[in-house]
Amino acid sequence: MKLLVCVSKTPDTTSKIAFTSENTEFDSSGISFIMNPYDEWYALVRALELKEQVGAGTVTIINVGPAANDTVIRKGLAIGADEAVRVDSDPKSAFFVAKQIAAYAQEQGFDAIFLGKETIDYNGSEVGAMVAELMDLPFVSYGTNLEMNGNLATIERDIEGGTEVLEVATPFVLSAAKGMAEQRIPNMRGIMMAKRKPLNVIPAVECNDPSTVSLYELPPAKSAVKMVDPENMDELVRLLHEEAKII
Repeated sequence: MKLLVCVSKTPDTTSKIAFTSENTEFDSSGISFIMNPYDEWYALVRALELKEQVGAGTVTIINVGPAANDTVIRKGLAIGADEAVRVDSDPKSAFFVAKQIAAYAQEQGFDAIFLGKETIDYNGSEVGAMVAELMDLPFVSYGTNLEMNGNLATIERDIEGGTEVLEVATPFVLSAAKGMAEQRIPNMRGIMMAKRKPLNVIPAVECNDPSTVSLYELPPAKSAVKMVDPENMDELVRLLHEEAKII
């Protein structure tokens, strides 16, 4: 079984976000970066589990970005991936990332392509569907469980009021959500082995990117907490109705 896992580098959830260049670029100075949790905890680990169940195959991780991303990529190798590929570029959009992944994967004959349901910075949930479209492959989003029987995959995903069960033949693209797998912590042996595993850097393919960033905006600051005397229910109701507008 030959599996590809797409991983992203995202700011740590505790990072303070700011923008530069008249609010058109993310300010990465002083930011701590991590592997996108949905890619790491669910997509990558489930791919590794499938390889272990079959007893053969390879798990390759791919990242689109600059050399500064290598630390995050090496973590994926430490968790258990066999090899890694980095498309050397400075991605500006989901379409650009999808184009690079699809161009690489098109020639490799992967049985399945995994990625997290979204990244925790942009929350766009766009790349998986774009990769599938560019490669003319089936796409299943927000998968919570995956079982393989030969070349047939049975995938579950949560829907309103229940669970949907789908069957799809390989090759396919899957975005993974909570429930797909459990987080793995790289051990010392994995960390040492990761230093010897191949990390191949390839150039980006030409991409006529149709999108540009016009402006980033921070959400409005939270207002101060208002204390209401527990005996003054009329005032509490008035605030909930007129200011909070939730009743």
